Amino acid sequence: MKTIFHMFVFLPLFVSMGMTAQTALTLEDCRRMALQNDPYVKNAGLDIYAAQAQKKEVVSEYFPKVSLNSFGFLALNPVLEIGVKDILGENDFSNNVQMLVSEAASAYGFSPVFSTMKSGFSASVSAMQPVFTGGRIVAGNKLAALGVETAQIQRDMMIRETGEKVENGYWQVVSLEEKLRTLEKMGEFVDTLHNDVKVAVDAGLAVDTDLMQVIMKGNELRSGIVRLCGSIRLAKMNLFNSIGQNYSLLPALADSLCPFIDDIVLADRLDTLKPPQHYYVPEEEILVSLEEIRLLEARIRAESLTKRMTLGEALPQIGVGGSYGYTHAINGRLNGAVFATLQIPLSDWGRVSRKMQRQDFVIQKAVNEKDYLSAQLLLQIRQLWLDLNVAWEQLQIAEEGVSLAAKTMETFKDRFDAGLIPVVELLQAQVSFMETSESYFNAKVAYSTALTAYCGRK
Repeated sequence: MKTIFHMFVFLPLFVSMGMTAQTALTLEDCRRMALQNDPYVKNAGLDIYAAQAQKKEVVSEYFPKVSLNSFGFLALNPVLEIGVKDILGENDFSNNVQMLVSEAASAYGFSPVFSTMKSGFSASVSAMQPVFTGGRIVAGNKLAALGVETAQIQRDMMIRETGEKVENGYWQVVSLEEKLRTLEKMGEFVDTLHNDVKVAVDAGLAVDTDLMQVIMKGNELRSGIVRLCGSIRLAKMNLFNSIGQNYSLLPALADSLCPFIDDIVLADRLDTLKPPQHYYVPEEEILVSLEEIRLLEARIRAESLTKRMTLGEALPQIGVGGSYGYTHAINGRLNGAVFATLQIPLSDWGRVSRKMQRQDFVIQKAVNEKDYLSAQLLLQIRQLWLDLNVAWEQLQIAEEGVSLAAKTMETFKDRFDAGLIPVVELLQAQVSFMETSESYFNAKVAYSTALTAYCGRK
């Protein structure tokens, strides 16, 4: 019976137009191509690069800030004008000195008032090294490193989701191809039966209605094959578009880089499926490894670091620096200086304390969401395990059913050959076998899908 079953269900598919050069794709090939071509996976990788660049950007806050400064001015009037009375004040002595200076200025041609800084410029190089910024630089670098980790977790989620989508699309095509194989083998069976019934009609051992029923069943099978071929191509198009595989719908336009869609075959089959116990992992281990949980934990850490940076706004800021340059305002000269800065916020404590209190609420919200989602994900893991076991039981029932249908069909064929039953009963047995064969492979696909969903959470 197993020999009959495998003959009808698992024989390779041959294209009616003859053997052509084919491109074989395994499930692993499709996963690899999807990771290379899926735009969302690509963008997730770019997010990691962006987060790494931001991390390097924040590291620069540890180092001195060096700048080149220049300044120039031109005033309508001198900025500084000093006369005798500006120095000696308003008194008799200053009046006498002012009189003498004015007479001498008239005699010798100079101004009695000293004026300067009508124009000038300066250029310098300065460096400022932060010593303590309230811990904001350290917290900012930790936050940037956490951004890289978060981007990597999101990329892992995208890879998992893409892999599940590709695998489901792959087995959908394989499932339709298995149905086509069954229909083709049933078509061969009906063709043989047509010849036998025709001989029987010609010999007067059967009636014309028997032959007509066989012809009608053959037409029904051929119509189903045509519809199924269209469904297979549509499913292939959906799969190939998701993985970036080029294809042509016209054989005349196909080439090695863009093969005809029917010449691209899926090589993997659901031959060996192990029971659920083989894949079991304790649910607590699955839960802590889930990307969703890791993202929520990262969010809690990020909010805590944000609170730490908020605290730094109210702490003293200390920095040291130095500058060296050239100044030309009164007399041009080079000069240098070192300096230190200390900034102690006095009026920000109220604002910062309220901001930190608000941040505490945000942290608590993140903790609450993590606790709730952990419970929901644990429930989902348990449900996936139950679904996997149910799918396995259904697969066992379907396998038993297809074996019984194959045995029944063989029995009915022997009875028909012996003239004990009419052709309609044999055709009904053939339909029953075809339906159970389809149900069996659908059960295999359902188990594989449930297995992918469960193992994807591991």
